[in-house]
Amino acid sequence: MSRYPEIDLSKITPQPIAERPSKVTLDDLCGLPTTVDGAILDRLPDLLTAENLRFIIRRTVEAARAEYPVIFGAGAHLVKAGVGPLLIGLAELGLLSCLAVNGAFPIHDLELAHFGKTSEDVAAQLPLGRFGMSAETAELVNGAYQRAAREGLGAGEALGLVAGEGANKGISVLARLYELGIPVTVHVALGTDITHMHPDCDGAAIGEASLRDFRILCHQVARLGGEGDALGGCYLNWGSAVLLPEIFLKAVSVARNLGMSGRFTTAAFDFNVAYRVSENVVNRPSPGDGRYLVGPHEILLPLFYAGCRRVVKPR
Repeated sequence: MSRYPEIDLSKITPQPIAERPSKVTLDDLCGLPTTVDGAILDRLPDLLTAENLRFIIRRTVEAARAEYPVIFGAGAHLVKAGVGPLLIGLAELGLLSCLAVNGAFPIHDLELAHFGKTSEDVAAQLPLGRFGMSAETAELVNGAYQRAAREGLGAGEALGLVAGEGANKGISVLARLYELGIPVTVHVALGTDITHMHPDCDGAAIGEASLRDFRILCHQVARLGGEGDALGGCYLNWGSAVLLPEIFLKAVSVARNLGMSGRFTTAAFDFNVAYRVSENVVNRPSPGDGRYLVGPHEILLPLFYAGCRRVVKPR
């Protein structure tokens, strides 16, 4: 036993999610356009971020058509910004073959799927001791990790199954990608998510399920390299500034160690430039083949989707 005292989480006072104010509801989510007006994209200058956006759209479509992986890394902000449905749309277009997320992403996705709302007002809830205290959220998420460990599933698989049980499962990224057979890998740093504050959190189960997801992601990354001087697949990092860039760099190292060669495309999409994203996503993995696009996700992802949708028809 440790020589140091621990706090007793069984004494916390949980809060019913029905009583918790939330900033994002189903009405805030974007919809998928059935037709795409290309006028705006066509009129963008062929310079700077607009030029990089066209390049990444072209490379994404090329990679998918050549059956290379198109891997998305996504922080939770994509869900909170209302553009999660576009990830579903890209998957249905065949332009997303793996989704790597942090531990917060499934929390927000499951809350929308089951309760139709997510995203607390942290500044208002924290002084009251209510931030992150939703009992139902913890029960769903922590239960999924325990199921994953018990049944030998990846974290993303188990969370996708739980999301699929929600009344609003049609807007759940995890549920839809599970239905499509597209791997979602969840990479958890213990202590970073609200569900870790609850007494039913099982660190061993989370670690086992999340480590299995790391190996699943490594399998996808190992297929990124192109033949000869040609570019292969794509890794597109949306919003995670530290965790996913670190995960991706280790996955690339595993893949290179096991014999992956060749070049591939990387891109970072975020509202500012972060050091680890620049190095671990854009510069180091495939030197010279990375791009950094700065802008809000709620604008960049719809533009990216629209550009892809113009070229690729729904299945």
